[in-house]
Parts: sequence; C-alpha cells; structure tokens
Amino acid sequence: MSEDEIALAKRGLRIDCEARRETACHHAGATAGASAAKHFFGAIGVPAGCVVSGYWPMRHEFDVRPLLETFHARGHVCALPLVVGKGQPLEFRVWSPGASLVEAAFGTRVPADNADVVTPTLLLAPMLAFDARGYRLGYGGGFYDRTLDGLRASGLTPLAVGCAFHGQRIDRVPVNATDQRLDWVVTERGASRFAPETSGAAA
Repeated sequence: MSEDEIALAKRGLRIDCEARRETACHHAGATAGASAAKHFFGAIGVPAGCVVSGYWPMRHEFDVRPLLETFHARGHVCALPLVVGKGQPLEFRVWSPGASLVEAAFGTRVPADNADVVTPTLLLAPMLAFDARGYRLGYGGGFYDRTLDGLRASGLTPLAVGCAFHGQRIDRVPVNATDQRLDWVVTERGASRFAPETSGAAA
C-alpha cells in the first residue's frame, strides 16, 4: 500500500475502532484498570528507578490510574504527557496522586507549568486498537510514535506498553515506516509480550 492508501485506511478504521472501544469499555466494567494493574505486575519486570509515563484517560480510554498509583506507591517517579506542538514529541511532567491538573489539548489533563519535566523509561500508551504484531492505532497525530522514535534513536531503550481493553484487538493495524511497535499490551484479561519483528513493518 502507498503512504496515501495507508493514511486513508487508518482514517476509516479510527471511526470503527472508537465505537469498538466504547463497547469494550462498557463490557469490561469499572474494575478493568485494577485488573490490568495486577496483570502488569505479574508479568512485566520493572527496574528500580524507572520513570513511568501514564496518561489521564478521556473518551473511553483505558484507565491507567490504578497502575500509576501503584507505581507511585512503589517509589517510582510518575509523569503525564503534554502535547507541546504539532510535529513535536511529547513532553512529560511529573505527577503524583492529588496533584493539581489543568486542561490541555484534546480534552485531557496535565500537571501545571511548574511541574518538573522528566524523560520516561516506561511509557503507558493509550490507543484505539492494537494487533498481534504489537502495532497500535492512535489518533493520527503521531505523538507517541515520534516520542518513541526519538528516545530509541538517542540510545535509550524505553519500554512501551499499550493499555487497552481486550475487545480493542483487531486483525491488523495498517502501518508505515514511522509507526513504532509496542513491547507489551496489557488489558483487563492479561499481559501480552511481542517478539521482535524480523520483517519490514509495512509489509
């Protein structure tokens, strides 16, 4: 597929996957985030001193706040992402339970301007859908892909964990050369690790 065809396929898929996520959210219920936290810590080893980026959920996104609260209780620095501009990577501001938050782009919330900025080594990423290869369908801004690419290109090895409802899995996410793969996906039903890919991403 050409780049234009891939972009068109993603646009059409986002509409269907947003409705699919809303249905999955209702089916999973209010305990989904707590269940995912148990699966996460039962499957994924987290180094001491790891800086964790989460996100403030919006529009039926999977709620990672139980995970963030557990990380904070275990002594990890936690942060929330901020969109600083089109075509730029995300910025990450330190967060703790009870911290004051302000409204930000796309209807989410972030720590105030005076919060410290950090570089995460573990990123919890929201999504509209994911597939068995470890690719996620985002909202089209490319912010997580750009951020992960920059971190990986700088020599860091951040752990990228997608957070989603089990019902958000689809057969195949259309991808191009800029799409970054996840290392894991955690849902209310379990945690899945993705093996390194040996062929081209957009094949």
